[in-house]
Amino acid sequence: MRILVVEDERLLAETVAQGLRRDAHAVDVVHDGGAALDRLDVNDYDVVVLDRDLPVLHGDDVCRELTRRESAARVLMLTAAADVDDRVEGLALGADDYLPKPFAFRELSARVAALGRRARPAAPPVLERAGIRLDPHRREVYREGRYVPLSRKEFAVLAELLRAEGAAVSAEQLLEKAWDEHADPFTHTVRMTILKLRRKLGEPAVVLTEPGVGYRIP
Repeated sequence: MRILVVEDERLLAETVAQGLRRDAHAVDVVHDGGAALDRLDVNDYDVVVLDRDLPVLHGDDVCRELTRRESAARVLMLTAAADVDDRVEGLALGADDYLPKPFAFRELSARVAALGRRARPAAPPVLERAGIRLDPHRREVYREGRYVPLSRKEFAVLAELLRAEGAAVSAEQLLEKAWDEHADPFTHTVRMTILKLRRKLGEPAVVLTEPGVGYRIP
């Protein structure tokens, strides 16, 4: 998934981002509400992890604006306040879920995954096609029963190709979902990742190139 973390506590923001990247998500980080809306203007996110008490523009205002835009991004709101009224107010603003600080990263990760499932069309828990079996929760891939060790980016790219159910996925779409904003769209990052993925999956080649369109698994 593509995730935006909006948190002014920089150490906490980076800790959350690193954990989500280990879960094979593409993560961008900003530290105030104004910067969050700037990123949301140019990028499509599946989930926004949004601290409520933000500088420049309050998290409540960010949430209101996302609701006004009818954004497809799901919002997990974070706050140091544990009062029930605060949680109810946050949900009333348009947040999809609420998590008080301090929190265990495992819980945040699980809540983000649940919101991600709601942000996109329902997909089977385990993705299977062309003899490939990908388990998103165990982060395991098998081809014809053979375990295939993949890097986080290779895993994320393969998951997007399997979710496309045979349709071609462009390099731009793969960059959007599997890399963060620091990826250079003019590099051969996607092509090199596809080459490594093909090599690890073995013969016969199952990831096909559609010239001028993208990549697909028939």
